[in-house]
Amino acid sequence: MRNYTIDYLFNDQPRTHQLELKQPELPIQDAAMHLLQLHFGDGDNSLIMPTADSTFEEIIEQASLVGITRIEVVDVQGE
Repeated sequence: MRNYTIDYLFNDQPRTHQLELKQPELPIQDAAMHLLQLHFGDGDNSLIMPTADSTFEEIIEQASLVGITRIEVVDVQGE
């Protein structure tokens, strides 16, 4: 398992989110999908979520449209 720390802005406010995943790296678009699910996955706004075949640019653009910007995976630690 790896621990990932994601720094980002949500509506221009700095936020941090931590994940523990089995994957060896966390690309920015995957981090964006996790953040979209974190902030909007439980609501009635399922139309906010990008489709499974969305491109990197589409995922980042969708995140930006709902206030998730400056996504950085800043810490990767293996256990």
